Formats: sequence, structure tokens, C-alpha cells
Amino acid sequence: MTTLHRQPGSAGDFIASFVPEDVIAQTARGLAVEVGLQPVAPAVGAALRMLAGACAAKAVVEIGTGTGVSGLWLLRGMRADGVLTTIDRESEHQRMARRLFMEAGFSASRARVITGRALEVLPRLADGAYDLIFVDADPTEYAAFVDAAARLLRPGGVVVLHGVLTSGRDVFTVRELAYAVRDSDLWQPALLPLGEGLLAAVKA
Repeated sequence: MTTLHRQPGSAGDFIASFVPEDVIAQTARGLAVEVGLQPVAPAVGAALRMLAGACAAKAVVEIGTGTGVSGLWLLRGMRADGVLTTIDRESEHQRMARRLFMEAGFSASRARVITGRALEVLPRLADGAYDLIFVDADPTEYAAFVDAAARLLRPGGVVVLHGVLTSGRDVFTVRELAYAVRDSDLWQPALLPLGEGLLAAVKA
């Protein structure tokens, strides 16, 4: 048997294509682009799936449903009886996400879709009840989301913030937050150069 070897590309290309998306995730990505959203990269999705699997996540909060790209990855890493609570202001985007979750084979009971402003929804969620929280939202609110994660996560739970390596107007705000998480006794963080940057931290 002849073994075929692919020509090596750049490290970035290798990372980006290492775990490909299926047709449903590609559909969710296409819909996101159509409505003007920037979904997480496949490499970020793969990392979310891995983190959800590593902590055997049964209860996950997602801030920023979009059209379901990151939610699909999270659901695929969670336990078979796990529930994803996903929050977004745009009900029409959530309608698309809910349909794609169903098309991917997840029952309606696996996703609790809440329409509203996350900082108004999170206070209604139970303390210490969640294994993982993923945030892909307004960076100016990330400090408030980290504070909420400290209450919502169980010990050993993980918070993941997307977009911490962006170079936009919020770069200083996000980096100040990253330093605060790094220097806190509550968190064990790592900065992952995937997509627009992931700040992942385990609650001590």
C-alpha cells in the first residue's frame, strides 16, 4: 500500500484545517455570514468541543448564540444528557440555531434557548451549577461575565472568552481583564492563540 503525504503548509493553515466542520456546521457558518455575524473559527470550535469533553460537561452556558456554530461544537463535546443554555438578544438568529441543533440530532431538551441581554439573564441562573461558560459577545462586558462565571461555575469549571487577541478599540479593556484573571487566586488561566484568541481559565 502506498502512503500519500500531503504537502506541508503553514502552521496556521494546519491548525485551521486540522478538525474539519461537517455540513451542518458549515450551514450554520454560512447563515452567520449572511446575517452579518463572525462565527468562531473551526479550530476554536474544536477547542470548545475538547474542553466540554475534558470536563464531562453536563451544564454549559453560552453567551452569544449566533446561528449555532459554537453551540454545535459545545453540544458535541458535552455528555449525552447535557443541556446547553444559550443566550442572545436576537431571536431570529436563535431560531436558526435551534433548527440546526435539531438537524444535527440533538433533541429540543438539549438546548435551553433564552432571548435577552446576558447580564440580565445570568443573575437568574443557579450558583455553582455549571461546568463550562463560553463567552463570544461584547468585549466591554467581559469583566462582568467573568464575575458572573465565578458565581455560576462549580470548582473545576471552565470559563472561555473569545476575541481576546483582537486589535480593535476594545483591546486595552480586554487585556486589562486578561491580566486581572491571570493575577487572581480564583483562576488558573491559559491564553490560546486560536481564532481571535481564547482566554480559558479553570475555577480553583
